[in-house]
Amino acid sequence: TGVQIGGGVRLNSTTKAFSQGTSMVTGGQLDMAIQGNGFFRATQPDGAEVYTRDGSFRLNSQGQIVTSDGLQVSPAISVPNDAVNITVGVDGTVNAKLPDGSVTNVGQLQLVNFVNPSGLESIGRNFYRETPASGAPTIGIPGEQGLGQIFQGFLEGSNVETVTELVNMIIAQRAYEINSRGIRAADQMISTAASMMR
Repeated sequence: TGVQIGGGVRLNSTTKAFSQGTSMVTGGQLDMAIQGNGFFRATQPDGAEVYTRDGSFRLNSQGQIVTSDGLQVSPAISVPNDAVNITVGVDGTVNAKLPDGSVTNVGQLQLVNFVNPSGLESIGRNFYRETPASGAPTIGIPGEQGLGQIFQGFLEGSNVETVTELVNMIIAQRAYEINSRGIRAADQMISTAASMMR
């Protein structure tokens, strides 16, 4: 009772892998890579917060640090227009060097983490949204509370290993072939038994 026989397979679920990707040197003052766990926060025009590991930031016309799509980093950080250099520490501290040689602190980057990052909802362009499955975000300083550190002048590349994925695909193909042979062998045995009964 209750047994159902289907005619094939269907997709049950997908998971997101947020393992560390390869860090690539760019030298950009506002290029940042997270070494470890965590996400950057950004604010959409409607005030909703989204999360990303894409650290390719830039300055907008008001001198605020924004994402490559123009979303303001949260908490907001403004850099003086006459700043000649920007440095970001591994703990997210942002300093600006002024023309007179003085250095001033302009803000503190924060990272967030989730109990279940795989539960985040992808909304495209490397942005994710909080869901009940992901849990509420835990906000902290980079390098603390299990959060990763920030490295300036780097960008995180893809975490997909081509060789590993090819090997996994070959394993899945071989498993399919073995199952197909087993089904064919069982079918031949039933056919033989049926012919003997005649």
